[in-house]
Amino acid sequence: MNSMPTCWSPAVWLSGLALLASGCVTMPTYDYTAYRASRPASILVLPPTNAATEITASDSVLAQATLPLAESGYYVLPVALVDETFRQNGLTNADEIAAVPPAKLREIFGADAALYINVKEFGSYYIVIGSDTVASADARLIDLKSGALLWEGKAKASASERRAAAGAGGIIGILVSAIVFQILDDSTNAGHTEAGFMNQRLLGAGRPAGLLYGPRSPKYQQD
Repeated sequence: MNSMPTCWSPAVWLSGLALLASGCVTMPTYDYTAYRASRPASILVLPPTNAATEITASDSVLAQATLPLAESGYYVLPVALVDETFRQNGLTNADEIAAVPPAKLREIFGADAALYINVKEFGSYYIVIGSDTVASADARLIDLKSGALLWEGKAKASASERRAAAGAGGIIGILVSAIVFQILDDSTNAGHTEAGFMNQRLLGAGRPAGLLYGPRSPKYQQD
């Protein structure tokens, strides 16, 4: 009579399955303690600092940051008003603006929190057998009353994601496709398009380790 090997006993098998599951499945986590305690209602979006080579990156990202925040339930101070206020105070450089103390920003604008964005990549580039257009950035949400970090995250979007399934026949086809996409990317300012996708990923609430919903959202305090 055959007996079940000791290593395959039900208890051992179940514990091994649990271990395997814990090793294969990882979910993004974030400590929202400070965020939930603060629960900001209004956000001041500062001009993004720019580590990319494209000089238009900051303006492009800033222009598309308001929508996902508003859709997430926050009141966002008008970008044009914020820009003019900084200019009236002699501040036109994003790095200088980012260095303004949170308490001073609170005094001037009255917002609950400020969003600091740093653009890491922006624009199109061509490599040997391909081209791509990317936009990536990281961001921090700071409580303007206490100066505490409420949240931080990062995101990236690329044109290659949306054309990965298109394919091309042979090496010549790949090269021609890459050149065509590079021309299109340059002529249509595709970096601006990718910045829009990237902002949705970075600033849209309800994503794993993302922003919480604001008080203007029906999902407020349900996350």
